[in-house]
Amino acid sequence: MTMRFALPFVLLALAGTAAAQTPQSDSPAASGAIEPDGTVHVPGFRLPPSIYLSEAAKKALPRTPTDPEEPMMRAVAAGQAGALRQRMPQLVAPRIDALKAMYKVTTREEQIAGIAAVRATPAAGVAPGNRRKILLNLPGGGFIMGVAGGTGMMESIPLAGLAGVEILSITYRQAPETIWPAATEDVTKVYRALLKTYQPQDIGIFGCSAGGLLTAEAIAWFIHEKLPLPGAIGIFCASGDARWGGDSQSFARPFQALPPRDDVRAYFKGIDRSDPLVSPALSPATLKLFPPTLLITGTRAFEMSATVNTHRELIKAGVDADLHMWDGLGHAFFYDPALPESREAFDVMTAFFRDRLKLAR
Repeated sequence: MTMRFALPFVLLALAGTAAAQTPQSDSPAASGAIEPDGTVHVPGFRLPPSIYLSEAAKKALPRTPTDPEEPMMRAVAAGQAGALRQRMPQLVAPRIDALKAMYKVTTREEQIAGIAAVRATPAAGVAPGNRRKILLNLPGGGFIMGVAGGTGMMESIPLAGLAGVEILSITYRQAPETIWPAATEDVTKVYRALLKTYQPQDIGIFGCSAGGLLTAEAIAWFIHEKLPLPGAIGIFCASGDARWGGDSQSFARPFQALPPRDDVRAYFKGIDRSDPLVSPALSPATLKLFPPTLLITGTRAFEMSATVNTHRELIKAGVDADLHMWDGLGHAFFYDPALPESREAFDVMTAFFRDRLKLAR
């Protein structure tokens, strides 16, 4: 019989034997500490840019500690979240105009099921084979600043142009005015309206950050409501776990030279985040019914661990799930259209939805 050992465990065993036989003074001094429960105290260290980043991405890395959520948190504390949310389309208008020109896409505001929306359409027209297909975008924004005409278009315009399909982005209800499941209820209203015109297999749903988690929550809600499921979904910069847990939740902010922060989003205040309708990744029975799923993250993103674990659970549940991760990049990195990695991410999205929804080229 041939005995096979996992090399790391053999090395650990040897290290333990050596430690028992060697005086402590001969061992290198530990630079950190480990508590009885396994919690590691990590000493300060240098984190250089990843060698796998493009030169453009390296140049775009921050040179001073900057918390991208600080303006949003200040608005919430001052009771101005709703006002800032309404201004978002105007604040990001130059970026949206640049994206429309880059990807040759037009946009128009509309209402669907009583909910504000923006439709992104390829300027040259939708390919004949895609006219009966549509993608529904759920914008990112921490369940506070998700706006169809803001982050929704940053997520939708590139994909609409590359995939040659219409994308409808919606502004769902958010905190601090409402809590879960308000956003899920809004998505369900819109989805029911879309089902009057489109076959479920011809609908895709995706979102980044809060919108990515909301995508997973919406699917769990559709399952609960016994609605036909969409043909494919994209959980980007997010997971199917509202706890946003794992290693990356601890190291992501220090990797940005920011102090750690462990808080619960206002949208989930008082909500049991282990509920399968809130965190579908915790329910194998729910996950096994999920449609084909694409997950995207970066190794310096706070959601990375939760994203990887959601992919793991989807695979265990037998779901067609695809995970793509970019080394050295953080949360929602593809919001910067100048990065080659952003174009790579949108190409991955395009290929995924083109294959699963059978989009025409």
